[in-house]
Parts: sequence; C-alpha cells; structure tokens
Amino acid sequence: MSQSPFQKFVVKKKNSAVKEAFRQEKKKVKKERAAYFDKIKEEKYQARMAKKNALANPVENKSTKKDKPNSTSVKVKSSVQTSSVQNVMPLNKYLAHCGVCSRRDAVALITDGKVKINGNIVKEPGYKVQVTDEVLFNNKKLFVTKNLQYILLNKPKDYITTTDDPQGRKTVLQLIKAATEERVYPIGRLDRNTSGVLLLTNDGDLTQKLSHPSFEIKKVYEVKLDKVLTKADFDKILKGLTLEDGQVYVDSLAYADSKDKSIIGIEIHSGRNRIVRRIFEHLGYDVRALDRVMYAGLTKKNVERGKWRYLSEKEIRLLKYMNASKVKNPK
Repeated sequence: MSQSPFQKFVVKKKNSAVKEAFRQEKKKVKKERAAYFDKIKEEKYQARMAKKNALANPVENKSTKKDKPNSTSVKVKSSVQTSSVQNVMPLNKYLAHCGVCSRRDAVALITDGKVKINGNIVKEPGYKVQVTDEVLFNNKKLFVTKNLQYILLNKPKDYITTTDDPQGRKTVLQLIKAATEERVYPIGRLDRNTSGVLLLTNDGDLTQKLSHPSFEIKKVYEVKLDKVLTKADFDKILKGLTLEDGQVYVDSLAYADSKDKSIIGIEIHSGRNRIVRRIFEHLGYDVRALDRVMYAGLTKKNVERGKWRYLSEKEIRLLKYMNASKVKNPK
C-alpha cells in the first residue's frame, strides 16, 4: 500500500505536541505546589511573630491573667470539638483508609452488607464512623493504615488487577508481594491482556483522586493493530466516535513508528472500561497488543516487565497536587 496518504501525518510534530503538553502540565503542578508551600511558610511565619510579640510584652500577658481560666476552658472545649470532627469519617472512606479497597469499591461492599459496626450490619456508605466504633470486614477488625505505600508496577500480560481471584488466576499482587506487608490495591484496572504502568497503594484519598473523572488524569498507550490504520479512520478517531456507552474523544493520536502505520500512540483521559480497545474494535481493527506507557505523568522507564519500584517523595507530591485546581472536593 502506498505511503503517500500518510505524508501529512508527521510523527515528530505529534510527539512534540504531546511532550509540550506534558511539560506545561508539569509546570502547572509545580506552580500549584509552590503556592501551597508558600502559604504554609507564611502561616508559620505569622505564628512565630505572634509568639515573639507575646514574649516581648509580658505586662500585657499579666494584665489578662484573670481571664486565663475562662480562656483555657474555651480552648479545651474547642480542641475537643476539633478532635471529634477530625475523628468522624464516612464508612466508605474509612474502609479506603484501612487499605481494604478504594472508596468507590467500598460502596459496593457496604451496600452488599459485608461490613459490620459494633456487631450490626451497616449498609449506608455515608455512616459516620466514630473513634469508639468497632468496624469488621470479613470478621476482622479494621484499623486506619498509617504506613502508606506507593508502588509502580510494569504489569505483564496474563495478570489480572484484582486483590484475589476465585478462579485461581495470577494477580498483580503476586508480583509485588516482596514490596510491602501492608494491604495495597491497584488504582484503576488494566485488563488481563494489557501491559504497562500500574500504580498500587493503600492511600485511599489518592486513589479516589486519581480515579475520579473530574481530575482528567491522562494516560498514554501504545497500540499494535492487526493492520495499517487508514487516514480516514485516523481522522474519525480525532473527531470523536460514538460508542455504545456514548461519545468518546482522544487527547492526541500519532503513528508511533513512521515505518509501521499499524503501531499507534494514543493519549486519553477517559477511564471507561476497555476504552482504547473498543475505539479500534469499533472501526474494525483487532488490537494485538496494548501497552500503557504513561499514567498520570509516570512512566515505566528503568522498570523491567514484571518488576516494580517505590515512588519517590517528589512523585508522590506531584500526584497529590496534580490538577488540584480542576475539582476541589470530588464526591
């Protein structure tokens, strides 16, 4: 087949556009993070100045000595109220913080009656868990996890992204069993025949954020098709397709190999089930291989297939403040 129809699709331009988008997004995240830490520094500075002024004016402090008992009692009462508010947590969030699963998956466990509080089955995900409550799942008492773990796995094919499998198939947890004794779970899913970047953690808040569609977490895949992607279909994907569950758009599309038009690079932020495979299957292509090369700005660089590594503190901070301006309080 003549390659002339593809001359207008210059891979370098497409790839450079993708790289520039990543650079801009990274700069945005750094700016948001810097503003956050500047705010903390300013608050600490104001607190130090207030303390310094108090020490420099002992006369004023003595003049208010008579008011100490009342002010102390108010402070104690206030701290008790604050502590009480901080210790109250919705049940689905509590399960996530205990490392059972994500908040979204916890809702299903709760509504199915698999969680007990003080000996009684509770089916309301929004139930406020108190400090004195005893929460049981699978007849085991749960405790909020404080030792947070963040693991990046380069997932191979033939492994499923569940914590356990009744059919006895291989799971991704078998690949990272030497990484931690904490109970971690995958963020999102890669199907059995998809390889590439997969994050696992017991941080329920981060899982909720990266899974929430409003944060528009981007993923980049390399797709190997059974035949060359035609110009017409290339254009159709860029314009948007209507699948059985609605319209779908990609952020970027490019030929990953200028000599082989059946290898495609695709960037997308949709988290719908098997979305990349369904895009190409909708147009009559068979996806022979699918590899996620980037997720939320993280790549599998220097991580061999089937191996894992811990995230650095810098990577964790970037994930936590990524796209923070999009949604302040996702539900």
